[in-house]
Amino acid sequence: MIGLRGAARYLSPAFQDAFELECEALSHVRNEMGLRNVELMVPFCRTPEEGKEVIQILNANGLEKGRDGLKVWVMCELPSNVFAIDEFAKVFDGFSIGSNDLTQLVLGVDRDSGLLADLFDEDNAAVKEAISQAIKGAHRNGKEVGLCGQAPSDKPHFAGFLVDLGIDSISLTPDSVMQAIEIVSEAEKKKSLNNEIKQVISSEKAKQDEYGVASTQLSA
Repeated sequence: MIGLRGAARYLSPAFQDAFELECEALSHVRNEMGLRNVELMVPFCRTPEEGKEVIQILNANGLEKGRDGLKVWVMCELPSNVFAIDEFAKVFDGFSIGSNDLTQLVLGVDRDSGLLADLFDEDNAAVKEAISQAIKGAHRNGKEVGLCGQAPSDKPHFAGFLVDLGIDSISLTPDSVMQAIEIVSEAEKKKSLNNEIKQVISSEKAKQDEYGVASTQLSA
């Protein structure tokens, strides 16, 4: 699960012909068929330097980042993506949190191991903290961030957690969409109400401070 995959495979001489063929297909879709809404996502990118090298290959194969609105995103599924998100933000246009891989790598639990299945948990405090840091880091750098993975589909309450953090998009399995929509709607209403309450409290506090200053000046 953590071998030659993602960006490292794209950069491997053994995979060069295959990756160039993938680039050719995507270039045809965007540049010949005119489907400019197709964007690219680089998975399992361990370092910003790997990301830069992948983008150089994309540029050389008719997929120039920024040309005709082409965006290149990166999967945020490694602890390194979270810890160095400010550097990754300089390379990519946005992030998609891969909760499955991020969970297994934060907890050191192979997600395909039946022997450790009870330890694989997106609700784990460390995993949720990593997701929280990723969302905050992406927004700090003015980048969009979404999440793809089983968590919001298998655990609908997880969608509410993501809304509270201000995530921009959530990927769901078809059978969980309706329930998740209800949960997201309720979470957004709650968040909106809390923001309104905070604004009212802040406004009232400002008025009190203003009157307090005026009273002191008059008594002086």
